[in-house]
Amino acid sequence: MTFTKDPNAVLDYSIDWTRWLAEDQIVASEWIVESGLTKMADSKTAASATLWLSGGTAGQSYIVTNRITTAAGRTEDRSFTIRVEER
Repeated sequence: MTFTKDPNAVLDYSIDWTRWLAEDQIVASEWIVESGLTKMADSKTAASATLWLSGGTAGQSYIVTNRITTAAGRTEDRSFTIRVEER
């Protein structure tokens, strides 16, 4: 999955883990952000994780990964790409 953002934009990105979790719940969420983007804030619920990003250099792409741990002790990652372009 790829998202496009302007280098001056501050935007939120969410991952809905509901289908993967089934009856389980998220107890910890970590965001791994490549250098060049700035993590402004993050939050989680029992079934989703959200990240606010700013920055980036026009013409560059960055990988962002959400790593969760569940109440049952499972750990899983989901990644997406942020493509930065002047708008």
